[in-house]
Amino acid sequence: MNSHTIDLAGPVHHVDFGGPSDGPAVVYVHGLGGSHLNWTRLAPLLADQVRGRALDLAGFGLTEPHGRRTSVGANAELLVRYVDEVVGEPAVLVGNSMGGMVSILAAAAAPTKVRGLVLVDPTLPLASGAHVDPVVRKQFAIHAVPGLGEWSLRRRLARVPVRDRVNYTLALCFSDPARIPPETVAAGVALEERRISQPRRAESYLAAARSILRGVGRAEHRRRMAGLSQPVLLIHGVHDRLVPIESARAAAAKHPQWTYAELDAGHTPQIEVPEQVAAQIRPWLTTF
Repeated sequence: MNSHTIDLAGPVHHVDFGGPSDGPAVVYVHGLGGSHLNWTRLAPLLADQVRGRALDLAGFGLTEPHGRRTSVGANAELLVRYVDEVVGEPAVLVGNSMGGMVSILAAAAAPTKVRGLVLVDPTLPLASGAHVDPVVRKQFAIHAVPGLGEWSLRRRLARVPVRDRVNYTLALCFSDPARIPPETVAAGVALEERRISQPRRAESYLAAARSILRGVGRAEHRRRMAGLSQPVLLIHGVHDRLVPIESARAAAAKHPQWTYAELDAGHTPQIEVPEQVAAQIRPWLTTF
């Protein structure tokens, strides 16, 4: 994994996982609060088949905003520019959580730049009757309120030790905390410690979170999903606490042209059960 920084209206940190010169180009797109680290367990499993890269979206990982907006729409524009200027050819986008929504927006806006979509527990419209985890509901309700969200998140960043924050997030995203690899915790802690001095972290995170809440349920976003011309593979963990499995099943039923798979995992299967995710992606990539 080689780390680089490129200027796309400001510095963008990204990593190159390598791969065969004749393999399809793949760009991995992380979720809310995530980074390139979200792909370090999956990408090596596909490195013999694809040429993989992962970027840190604006406001996340090692990509500071530098005056750029950090909403899903703005980061979709950044993703399209990344594919155009860094990858240099149409790419398959593999997006988790918010990264799935960003990938959908990018594919809808620039269909010639995107060959296909792998949506791993993406942010989806809430299905009727879906169970929303009360912890997640409370957290997003607080973040949605101007002033309160900023106060709450700044307080957490200032008072909760880095390791405790990392462990909490991983436990929320995994179906079985016993599956959390120690090296994943260590890498997350090291990255968080590097980010301590980054300015406006709370504002960047909340701008993204609020843009998700504003946009995901709108008719316009549903039309974008329905209008995707690219092949889509939707993978979802049945124990996802952030995006209920009912929402994934509803999306799969509404878009029967998509390929759909469920895994025994939580919100981040690419970290929790990367071998199973790779096993779904490998044959799908050969179908187009």
